[in-house]
Amino acid sequence: MSQLILENLSLSYGNSVLLDRANLVVESGERLCLVGRNGAGKSTLLNLIAGKIQADHGVVGRSESLRLSFLEQQVPQGIDLSVRAVVEQGHEILYPVLTQWHALIESHSEDYDQIDVLQRQIEAHDGWRFEQQVDRVLSQLQLDGNRSFKDLSGGWRRRVLLARALVKQPHILLLDEPTNHLDVEAIVWLEQFVKDYDGSVIFISHDRSFIDAIATRIVELDRGVIRSFQGDYQHYLDQKEMLLEQEAVQNRLFDQRLAQEEVWIRQGIKARRTRNEGRVRALEAMRLQRSQRRVRQGSAGFSISQAERSGKSVLEVTNLNFGYPDAAPLVTDFNCLVERGDKIALIGPNGVGKTTLIKLILGEIAANSGEIVQGTKLQVTYFDQTQETLDPERSVLDTVAEGNDQVQLGDRSMHIYSYLQEFLFTPEQARAPIKSLSGGERNRVMLARLFTKSFNFLVMDEPTNDLDLDTLELLEEQLSNYTGTLLLVSHDRHFIDDVVTQSWVFEGGGKITEWVGGYTDWQQHNLSRNVIQSKTADAIKADNKAGKKSHAQAPASVPEKALGKATKAKKLSYKDQREYDQLPGDIEKLEAAIAEIEAAIAAPDFYDQSSEVTMDKLNALSAAQRQLDVKVERWLAIELLLE
Repeated sequence: MSQLILENLSLSYGNSVLLDRANLVVESGERLCLVGRNGAGKSTLLNLIAGKIQADHGVVGRSESLRLSFLEQQVPQGIDLSVRAVVEQGHEILYPVLTQWHALIESHSEDYDQIDVLQRQIEAHDGWRFEQQVDRVLSQLQLDGNRSFKDLSGGWRRRVLLARALVKQPHILLLDEPTNHLDVEAIVWLEQFVKDYDGSVIFISHDRSFIDAIATRIVELDRGVIRSFQGDYQHYLDQKEMLLEQEAVQNRLFDQRLAQEEVWIRQGIKARRTRNEGRVRALEAMRLQRSQRRVRQGSAGFSISQAERSGKSVLEVTNLNFGYPDAAPLVTDFNCLVERGDKIALIGPNGVGKTTLIKLILGEIAANSGEIVQGTKLQVTYFDQTQETLDPERSVLDTVAEGNDQVQLGDRSMHIYSYLQEFLFTPEQARAPIKSLSGGERNRVMLARLFTKSFNFLVMDEPTNDLDLDTLELLEEQLSNYTGTLLLVSHDRHFIDDVVTQSWVFEGGGKITEWVGGYTDWQQHNLSRNVIQSKTADAIKADNKAGKKSHAQAPASVPEKALGKATKAKKLSYKDQREYDQLPGDIEKLEAAIAEIEAAIAAPDFYDQSSEVTMDKLNALSAAQRQLDVKVERWLAIELLLE
């Protein structure tokens, strides 16, 4: 059943066309991920759906009874209310009425006429049931309604705002970058919450793991046109690549025909005497069509300017301890050796001490005890998104180049316009003030300013927020090829896995564990460890039960040592042993099958086949990889159990 219909929507701001006769139908229960370049108009489209702005032309079809709620990208500042009051604001009509009624009741007012008027208004909008709904949402999202909103962390504020969006039980929930400022634990919680949500969801996100976990359809906004792609994000990329290739071919053929017609129209007098007027009108129409063609913005192309190599030893930390007075320790007996070329992710929930450890390493705060020794020839640069300030009135040019027309990149200089084009800024955008840019475009400005510096030790705190997926993937590529040393704080699991070589995992209470690999490697280790601990606990319970029974039945003269032999760890069962023996062969067969499928996909003519054939192959690859993961995980669990 269709819940929302967008028909022939057009919207422009000045010369910028955000929607060009765009169409979209949203069915009940769908979870749509809206993707597109920074500045393409994704947030504008959500605001239009929510009724906050109006289109220049077209229709937004929704029934009068349709309830919509919008979790916006920016967390509002200056709210000095309780959590409960913020959540109650989700019902725009009832909130002021309930607030006034509660104030009169709590002050023991004798204005009974006013109280009676307010009570009738509350009853007309089913207000008493709404109060119960507030209680349910607070409980569901594990929120304390009595706490002050301003005292909460960014992640918990996002959760309160989500509760405010949910409290009127919307049929369609609009989420603009819902994972920003959330730690991994909260993102995983949000994934499950959205999966279980009964209504429809339209969301903007650049977190690929989050998209793959919850999206049922990818909706792209590109040059004012909306296109839908069924399936996961990888399928969208595959289909998008084919569409762009087809578009390039069509444009090339059109341009060739236009060039031929232009030659014809410029022929001599004899040709002009016999000129077909219909053909002339067709040429004029072709010229107009070509002038209105919206060229796709190119891909970002920036690179990192690397300084002279540092010494082999970059950082040595010995017995480091830190904590604030009357608070739990944030770092306890931490030791590590960081060498040139190490790329390290700091993983853990918000408030656990990741940024504190970075400040200790950079010397911004002093440790309670322990030693930090920096290596030689270090050139350190720190990208801290929360501290990067941009003057909204300054232009992009002035912000990046400080009024110069050249930027120095290592031993070469580059014109500022050419440099900014690598960050997808046109000359017009380069001259525009910062305040006119989207959140993602502002992040690109900060990266452009960062990469004018030379460094061999880069520290990045949440660099991925608001970046579009194309820029995010290029940043991944540049950091992967970067030969210097990297410390990275990020809650983007896919980004961590693609960039880092090792992780420092904050486990609470100041304990920090070093782990080889990224987030997924650590998560799989945790999963295996939990499986083993669970099975070991069951085995211990079984052995204890068997030991008690043996002890009860044994004669008093049987020594305790003999009982010890009876409670030794059991061997694998016949079924488990058989599975264990077969697993290496199964894994080998799956790896061979995956290699064969990957070779077929890598063939130059693979995408020349029908979409059904290519999708069957891609789905077969995904299925084989999932089977392989299950087999390897099972083999590892049995292997560790035996150890």
